[in-house]
Amino acid sequence: MAEDTIFGKIARGEIPADIVYEDDDVVAFRDLHPQAPTHVLVIPRKPIPTLNHAVVEDAALIGRLFLAAAKVAEQLGFAEDGYRTVINCNADGGQTVFHLHVHLLGGRPLQWPPG
Repeated sequence: MAEDTIFGKIARGEIPADIVYEDDDVVAFRDLHPQAPTHVLVIPRKPIPTLNHAVVEDAALIGRLFLAAAKVAEQLGFAEDGYRTVINCNADGGQTVFHLHVHLLGGRPLQWPPG
């Protein structure tokens, strides 16, 4: 279950992380293996394993994840230059921790497709 993941433990404050933003519903912290100069993970405190597990009642929470990502991009100074948000879903989609999370990447020009 998602609450047993490392992200669940970070959300509950059981293990430390470089937290850059938090509120009652969302925690954002720096990725330990950044793929860009700034790579932050934005997670809900509520354990949701994958995007496939989200239900209608989670719609506002998922919206708050993206609003928090935009706020973090502004706080860290790259919102105006631009950034990328990504959600991976399941193993073939690149998800390795099964607690829903948004990758916030910025701090340099990002190419598409990623590479």
